[in-house]
Amino acid sequence: MNINFKDLTDRLYSAVICDALDSMGYSAQSPRIEFSGYTGVQKLMGRSKTTLWVDMYHEDPEPYDLELQAVDSCQPGDVLIAAAGGSVRSGIWGELLSTAAFNSGCRGAIIHGAIRDIDKMERMKFPVFATSRCVYDSQNRQRVVDLDVPVEIGDVRVYPGDLVFADKDGLVFIPQKIEVEVIEKALEKVSAENITRDAIKAGMKATAAYDKYGVL
Repeated sequence: MNINFKDLTDRLYSAVICDALDSMGYSAQSPRIEFSGYTGVQKLMGRSKTTLWVDMYHEDPEPYDLELQAVDSCQPGDVLIAAAGGSVRSGIWGELLSTAAFNSGCRGAIIHGAIRDIDKMERMKFPVFATSRCVYDSQNRQRVVDLDVPVEIGDVRVYPGDLVFADKDGLVFIPQKIEVEVIEKALEKVSAENITRDAIKAGMKATAAYDKYGVL
């Protein structure tokens, strides 16, 4: 599906996407983990570019090898996903990786772990959602062991190419095989919610509005 990510990022939000997924029987597509938009950009949508990270406790003979491959191989519309298990052993994402990812067309990064260089990334306006921050460099502390493979963020399995949407409410992942229907349902619900909200603002009771429009 050819997606206008900017348009959909403006029109959609994570909760309505979760509702659309719920209606199709996909009730576990949002990890129950708090992610924050550390760089001031609070909405992000794109295709998952996955990386799998591990903690390490020995000297790394090839530091940064696979993480550099990952950012250099990003395609326009990608969102880099760092599945690091929430580790705070180091700040695995920062200014230089953001710059390289941006130059490859990446729309942002989602880090299940710690980041650093936050002020510099904020000035770049590069969207980064993460679970923590840490000043330590990743060398000899953490590394990428695989990329473009299925990963897990919390209890959600994420496949390369899955759509991801992030905002202040949380993250939600949309499997590729159902993305068209999910987006259509989410847009329909946005429209219905707007109608319901306007009716309530005009004086209709919430119960009556729900009975009439069936949206909450």
